[in-house]
Amino acid sequence: MAGEGRKLRVYGMALSANVVRVATVLNEKGLDFDLVPVDLRTAAHKQPHFLALNPFGQIPVLQDGDEVLYVFLFTVLSIIRLKVPRDKPAHRDQVQGGGRRPSAGGGVPAKLEVWLEVESHHFYPAISGLVFQLLIKPLLGGATDTAAVDEHAAALAQVLDVYDAHLAGSRYLAGNRFSLADANHMSYLLFLSKTPMAELVASRPHVKAWWDDISSRPAWKKTAAAIPFPPAA
Repeated sequence: MAGEGRKLRVYGMALSANVVRVATVLNEKGLDFDLVPVDLRTAAHKQPHFLALNPFGQIPVLQDGDEVLYVFLFTVLSIIRLKVPRDKPAHRDQVQGGGRRPSAGGGVPAKLEVWLEVESHHFYPAISGLVFQLLIKPLLGGATDTAAVDEHAAALAQVLDVYDAHLAGSRYLAGNRFSLADANHMSYLLFLSKTPMAELVASRPHVKAWWDDISSRPAWKKTAAAIPFPPAA
C-alpha cells in the first residue's frame, strides 16, 4: 500500500488504454496517484531515465516509492495484491468480488480468474487491434487498414456474442458484484465507444446493459474525465 502522505506514480500516456486500466483500478480503490507523462511519439520510453524504471521500454509503469511494477499488458490483479492491505479483506473483495469458491492459488475466486483469462486471450486481441486501427493509428498520422478493421471487428463480434449470452444470466462477469474482471474491460470499451464500431456493444442488449452499469460508477467517471480524447470531427 502506498505510504501515508506518498502518492503512487503511473508512468505513461493519458491516451493509452493500458494506462487507463491502471487508473481505473487505482480510482476504484481510492488510491491517490500522479500520472507522469511518457510520450511514445518522441521515444521517451526508450530514454535512459525511463529504461531505469522499465528496461523493456514499455508503458505503463507503476511506482510506489522504491517499488516498481512493469504493468504493460498486465492483469491489474497485481496492483490489488500488492497495494491493498492484507488485513482488510472486505476492502480487497470490493473489487475482486464475484463468487466465493477460492482458486488453487492465492484465494482469488475462480470465476474472476476465468474472466481475467477470457479478457486477455479473447477480448483484448480483438478489441485492441480494432481500437488501434480506428482511433489510435489516425491520431498518430497513419492510415486505417480497412482489411484489418474487418478482421478485428469480426473477431470481436464473436467474442461479444459469448459475453452477451453470459451476461443474460449474470449482472457482472464474475457474479453479482462488480469485480476486477469488469474493471479490466472498461478502458477498451470506452475507446471503442469513440469509434464507428461502437455498435458492436450497443447492438447486444446484455453487453450494453452491463456497460451502462459499470460506466456509471463514480470512480470510472473520474477516470474517464481525465482522458484527453480529441474533439469529434
